[in-house]
Parts: sequence; C-alpha cells; structure tokens
Amino acid sequence: MISNELLKPILTHLLTGKTLTHAHHQCLEEYSKINWSGLRGMNNSAAISIQKRAAAFPLVYGQVKHYWEDVLNIPSPCLLLLWEVWLPLALFLIERHRSLHRPLIQGIVGSQGAGKTTLTHLLQLILTTLGYPTLSLSLDDFYKTYAEREALRQTDPRLIWRGPPGTHDVELALQVCSQLRQPLSQPVAIPRFDKTAWGGAGDRSHWESVQDVGIILFEGWFVGVRPIDPGQFETAPPPILTAADRAFAQAMNDRLQQYQPLWQLLDGLIVLDLVDYRLSQQWRWQAEARAIQSGRSGMSETEVHQFVEYFWRALHPQLFIPPLTQDPEVDLVIEISLNQLPQRVYCPDGVAAPVPPRS
Repeated sequence: MISNELLKPILTHLLTGKTLTHAHHQCLEEYSKINWSGLRGMNNSAAISIQKRAAAFPLVYGQVKHYWEDVLNIPSPCLLLLWEVWLPLALFLIERHRSLHRPLIQGIVGSQGAGKTTLTHLLQLILTTLGYPTLSLSLDDFYKTYAEREALRQTDPRLIWRGPPGTHDVELALQVCSQLRQPLSQPVAIPRFDKTAWGGAGDRSHWESVQDVGIILFEGWFVGVRPIDPGQFETAPPPILTAADRAFAQAMNDRLQQYQPLWQLLDGLIVLDLVDYRLSQQWRWQAEARAIQSGRSGMSETEVHQFVEYFWRALHPQLFIPPLTQDPEVDLVIEISLNQLPQRVYCPDGVAAPVPPRS
C-alpha cells in the first residue's frame, strides 16, 4: 500500500506543471481506494482515470485550497481529499452530464452538519473552473412564503419551525426543476430564501435569473428521502416517545409523498451519512456557542436540543437515512466522521473504501 508520505510529493509534482512519470502513475493507481468506475451509470472508466485527474488537479487546487483554508478556516490539508474524493466526484458528474445531452440535476442529502453546503460549494467551484457552469440549489429555496407558512401553522400548530415536509412549495420546485432540465438555453427564475427575515422565521427574498447551466446541485436535509413503513414508528428511537410524537412522525411521513414527483427529476443522489446522527446536535450547539462568544446572537444549549429534536421527530435520521445507504439506485455514500470530514466512500451495491487521512 502506498503511504501518504509517498503520495503527497507526487501531487506536489503535479502542481508544478510537470507530467506524471510511469512510476508516479503506478503509485497513484495503487493508492486509489475508490472504484469510481463502479458508480451507477459510469460506463467510461477513463472519464475519471488517473490521467484525467492529473490534468484537472493543478487547475482547481489553488481555488479549492483558498476556499478550504481561508473561507472555511479548516486547518487540515485538502490535498488528499481533493485528489481522492472531490475531484473524481466532479469528473463523474461531468461524464454523467455529457451522457444526458441536457442539464444534470444531482441530489445531495444529509443531516444537519453533515456538510451538504460545503460539498455543494466545493463541487460548484471545481466544475465551474473546469468549464461547466454549475448552479447551487437548496430545498430551502423552495420554502413557502412567511405568510403561507403562518397560514399553514394555523391549520397544523405542530409546524412551529420551517423545514419539515409540508413547509415547501413543491409545485414551484417541480416547475423550476423541470425548466432547468430542458436542453434549451432559456432563462429560468430561481427563488431565493432569506433565513434572517421576520426575526429568523425567514421569507422568500428575491428571484435569480439563470441561463446556460449544465449541472445543478440540489441539496437538502431530506432530498430524495422516501416514506417508510408506518409500523416502524411503533418502535422508533427517541425523541419519538409519545403517541403525539408518533402521530407527528406519521403525518410527516405521509407528506413525503408530495415530494416524490420532485425526486423523480433527480438524475442521481449522493448521501452524506454521519457515523452517529447525534453529532448534528453537538455540532449545532458548538456553532451557536461560537456565535455567542463572538458577540452575535445564538441559541442556548437547551434551545438547540429542542430545535434539533424537532427535526428528529419529523424525519428521524435513524429511520430515513439507512434505507438510502443500502439503495442500489443511490450513486454514492460519503460517511462523515467525528471531525466532520469524509472517512469512507462507497456505492451501496459496491465495496466501501476508506478515505486517506489528512495528516
């Protein structure tokens, strides 16, 4: 097995503009742990071969490094993650886009804190740099307006926060995504959502006109999620404990049906799977604590627990994510470790591969 100490000089060699030697190529082939050619619909293994990665790597590294270190302020190096995960994933999306002969809509799903936004921004940065205009789209962009959600809460007082099934304008999402999939280069109006409006309740803020977009990255905390057998709520994990909790969970499960036509417009799905779903609560509190320490407003630890558990009651990650990680129709599962970084990547119908350490 090739060590990280041998790999890093080879990648650094690439960054100087030099070509790979035969020995370098052999080392990289031996090191590669992820069978990207085994991805669903990937018939051309050359599309994300060592040669393809080597050509693209120096083109995107500088911008990715800047975003990783200067924007996200993440101290761990991104060199190996870019080579082994993000870049081949971007090349896979390019190949899929080419095979469709129309815009690609790629779904990305994961719990709070799993890194959906980070992955979306990284892929958008890489793809755009490589010449493939990419749009970042969130399920949040399709929230109903503040007035509509207030009216909804009058009919169902359990919907105290935006987010669960029923709080989105699914018809609008269907209309926008259908337009985005069309090969014609007509402008498409994209709704954008301001989470700070109405004291944090949020509202639709403006419309963004986009055109000639080849790849759409559609992320959200239950993008692609399907309803489950209602019988599972009888033995559901905490905080689904009472009859009222189970009734709420069942109602949210039923409302997932409204979203299935939207998921049918996805050309694929990537799942970000936390090693322990409870980490999302811990990470949210850490983020709020940092905000408070810096003089900004933030939720207390009790408020964070109530907030996160509300979403667990709606669509519990222990009930709804595992079926996706075992679904052969899912493209890829990226397992997220305790340090909020990828630690394993696999296809549900393939072999798991560990991601190289960042040290």
